[in-house]
Amino acid sequence: MALRVSRRRFLQTSTGAVAGLSLATLGPAPAHAQKRELTFLSWNHFVPAADDELRRQAELFSKQAGVTVRVDTIAHLQLPAKFAAEAQAQSGHDLRLSYDADPFLYEHQLADVGDIVDDLGKRYGGWYPFAKEGCQTASGWKAVPWFWISFPATYNMAHFKQAGLETPKTWAELLHHGKVLKKQGNPVGIAISHCADANTTFWSVLWSHGGKVLEADGKTPAITSDKTAQVIEWYKELYRDAMEPEVLSWDDASNNRCILAGKCSWIHNPISPYALAVTKKMPIADDINHHSSPGGPAGIHSAPPINLLAVWKFSKNIPLAKEFIQFLFRKENYDPWIVASQGFNHPPLKHLADHPIWAQNPKLAMLPKEAEYAHVRGWPAKPNAAVALLQVNYVLPDMVAKAVNGMPTKRAMAWAEDQVKLAVQGKLKEGGA
Repeated sequence: MALRVSRRRFLQTSTGAVAGLSLATLGPAPAHAQKRELTFLSWNHFVPAADDELRRQAELFSKQAGVTVRVDTIAHLQLPAKFAAEAQAQSGHDLRLSYDADPFLYEHQLADVGDIVDDLGKRYGGWYPFAKEGCQTASGWKAVPWFWISFPATYNMAHFKQAGLETPKTWAELLHHGKVLKKQGNPVGIAISHCADANTTFWSVLWSHGGKVLEADGKTPAITSDKTAQVIEWYKELYRDAMEPEVLSWDDASNNRCILAGKCSWIHNPISPYALAVTKKMPIADDINHHSSPGGPAGIHSAPPINLLAVWKFSKNIPLAKEFIQFLFRKENYDPWIVASQGFNHPPLKHLADHPIWAQNPKLAMLPKEAEYAHVRGWPAKPNAAVALLQVNYVLPDMVAKAVNGMPTKRAMAWAEDQVKLAVQGKLKEGGA
């Protein structure tokens, strides 16, 4: 895997972009010409077969277009640092994964892709609003929604049956059930750490209790409230009575490992543990199932990860990168990619969302419905750079971690509000919380 691109190599491989490039007009490269290389930085997918399919499609595009497409993948928690380094150097990959409010953080560093957003939207029945909202900044469309990830509850049916419990419909019920399940030897698991899952769950719990981090104007801090205090107290009780201290150091694979090992009874997580268990023919696959993300006094709300595709403005291959994005969205390519992910990848386009993979498996049938509860991070505010900074600095899980480790709830909220103010002012640096 190539993770670093020297300036010399970048210039060699990215020169010669042709305006208006299209697969229809591309022919075989002349024998004397150096084949151009399009570089794409993505994550290590939680269902590895999806990366295999992505690389297969990149190879197919390469042959059809007479170019080379190189797909590099790294651990998703390493991506923010990699993005920052490439932006600083004005050199690196042409095309890259983006997510959540990242396009707002790098608004002036990314190429406009509004032509692709418009074309794909018209062709495939329109975009889900929550997937589209994180892409349009004040200066234009800076990313294309690629796929969203349903974030339900994943649980062990045998553990619940042994405890005589039904699946929890609310976070309050989860607290009640979790106390019983922990005494049985099967704690529940929600990360309170520097990982993506910790952010995702906090937004869901906060919104379900009627809380918010920012007012709708996107500038006014709103995290100090009775509702946030209720959420922190809920976390403290869940941590003490229904979970294990290890959740404070979990990464995004830890909860997967916990439920696959037969220890955890319930985790807030996509279907990746189930997909792995099925792939590896693990007996525990029979016991793993899913149910909708719990709700609260303000209803059910979800903050599903929304992955996007963005093109660096410094790329010499912008037209080619756009062609490749459109290639990936062709139904004959997108459908096999859904299948390779075992239903983990959800289309942001409505006419691509009718794939039968979810309806065919009762354990997955409820997943597309999660779109009804989805919001972008920061809601009711629109995505902005401040939200992106709060995410990459894990301010919200850190607030909870401080509280469960003994800091009074009001002090933890006050600390978080200071971080929110710094983010709004642009003074919160990545890694600085």
